[in-house]
Amino acid sequence: MPGPALDHSDTDQILPTKADVVTIGGGIIGVSTALFLAERGVDVVLCEKGALGGEQSSRNWGWVRVMGRDRREIPLAIEAQKIWDGLDVRVGGNTGFRRSGILYIAETERDLSNQARWLKLAQAHGLDTRQIGADETAALMLGATQRYKGALYTPSDARAEPQTAVPAIAAGARNAGARILTGCAVRGIEKSTGRISAVITEKGRIETSSVVLAGGAWSRLFCKGLDIRLPQLKVRNTVLRTGPVSGGPDGAGATSSYAYRKRMDGGYTVANGGINQHALVPDSFAFFRDFQPARKAEGESVQVGLSALSWQELFEISAVPLDRPGAFEKHRILDPKPDSKSALLALQAAAEAMPILRNAEVQQIWAGLIDVTPDAVPVISEVDDMPGLIIATGFSGHGFGIGPGAGHLAADLVTGHTPIVDPAPFRFSRFSDGTPIEIAPPV
Repeated sequence: MPGPALDHSDTDQILPTKADVVTIGGGIIGVSTALFLAERGVDVVLCEKGALGGEQSSRNWGWVRVMGRDRREIPLAIEAQKIWDGLDVRVGGNTGFRRSGILYIAETERDLSNQARWLKLAQAHGLDTRQIGADETAALMLGATQRYKGALYTPSDARAEPQTAVPAIAAGARNAGARILTGCAVRGIEKSTGRISAVITEKGRIETSSVVLAGGAWSRLFCKGLDIRLPQLKVRNTVLRTGPVSGGPDGAGATSSYAYRKRMDGGYTVANGGINQHALVPDSFAFFRDFQPARKAEGESVQVGLSALSWQELFEISAVPLDRPGAFEKHRILDPKPDSKSALLALQAAAEAMPILRNAEVQQIWAGLIDVTPDAVPVISEVDDMPGLIIATGFSGHGFGIGPGAGHLAADLVTGHTPIVDPAPFRFSRFSDGTPIEIAPPV
C-alpha cells in the first residue's frame, strides 16, 4: 500500500563533482540541514535515494510539540518551534504550521500523577503547559461526549502537514543555493589520511570533506558499512486519515487508545501510540543489551514479532562493495504493510469519545518505520573516529516537530557556529563511554 501523496518537489538533475558538504537523506532533518547550510553560503548537496519526505517524514502524526518530551530534548524543541513560526515566510511555501494546542488526556489517577511530574520540567523552561480539569478538557475536545479526568495541555504546541512540509523546506533550501538530487543513493564514503574525502553515489563520486548522515531508519546500515556501531532499531506505527469532518477539536490530543490531529484539509489524522511493531531482525540481537532498559519501560506499547522485514534484513546485513548496487538502491522507499485493524480500532475509540467522527470516511491507512535509539533521544553529533562526519538520526518518533531545530544544530556542528542548544545530550559517544541509559518517565 503506497504512503500518503506528497506535494511536488523540483530537484536537480546533474550530479556535481564536488561540494563543501553532502547531506544524505531527504527527510525533514536532511532538508532542514541543507536549508541552514545554504543560507550560510555553504555549498551543500543533498542526496536522497528515493523521494523527498517519502518515508517517516511524511508518515508521522504531524505533531509539533514540546509537551511530554524527554528533558534533554526540551530546549531543542523550544528552538524548533521558534523556527516553525517563521518557516513559511523563510522558505516561501506552506508547511501547514499552526499553534492550535495539544492535549495529553488523563484517564486515570496515575495519568494525572505522571503529568504532574512532567509539569515540573515544563515550568523550569517557562512553558505554558498546565494541568486542566474535566470541564476544560471537554471544552477543548469540541463535540466530545466522553468525560475524562482532565489533561495536560500546552496551548502553544502545534501541528503541521507532513506531506507538504518537506517539499516546502526543500524548495526553500534550493532557492538558498542547495542542490538536491533524488533517486540518487549514496553507497558509502571514501577517506584519505583518516578523513572524509568523497561520497560514492550510484551516479558517481562527489568530492567533499563533510557529510551529514540524516538517513532515518537507514542510518544504522550506512554506519555499519563504515564500521561504526550505531545502536538503532526500527519500529512500525500505523496512521489513518479521514475525509473532511464538520466540527470537532481544532488541535491534537491523545489517550491510551487513540490520538487525533486536525488536518488542513478538514479531516483528521488518527493513530494509536500504544500499538507499534518491532520486527525481529539481526540487529535486534546485536543491540539486545542496549535496548534492555527501553524494553522494560515500554511495557506492551511495542509488540515484537516476525515480518517480511525480518527475512529481508537477514540477507542484507553484509556490506556491499561501493562499485555495486546494494540495499539502498533495492529499496528506494520503506513502505511497510500497515496494521489496518489497529488503525480502525483507534478511529472507533475516537468516535466513541467524539461522535462527530462516527461517519468519517476513511480515506487512507499507511505505516512508517520509526528510527529509535536505546534512550529514545536522537543522535546529533560528530563522530570522533571519523572527522567530517555528522550523524543526525534516531529521532524515535519525535523527529517531525523537532526537525527544523535538529537541522539547525547539525548545520552548526558542520560550520562551527555557536550551537542553537547544547549538543552534549545528543552526543554519539554516550552509547560507548559508559553513560547509563536514561529513559524518560511516562507522561
